Amino acid sequence: MEEGFDVDLMALLMDLRLRDEYRDGVVANFERIKATARIVNSFELPDDVEAAPIFEP
Repeated sequence: MEEGFDVDLMALLMDLRLRDEYRDGVVANFERIKATARIVNSFELPDDVEAAPIFEP
């Protein structure tokens, strides 16, 4: 994970009991979330764009 991110500390702060057998999976999922967030955040929107009240694919 990114430097400064501590899964065990986050679990403690959120009062979650993160079992050892799940820790690696949790870290892997946060890595995937981070990669997806980078893609989403790299897409720039014009300043005048308004959020749609209803999502319709």
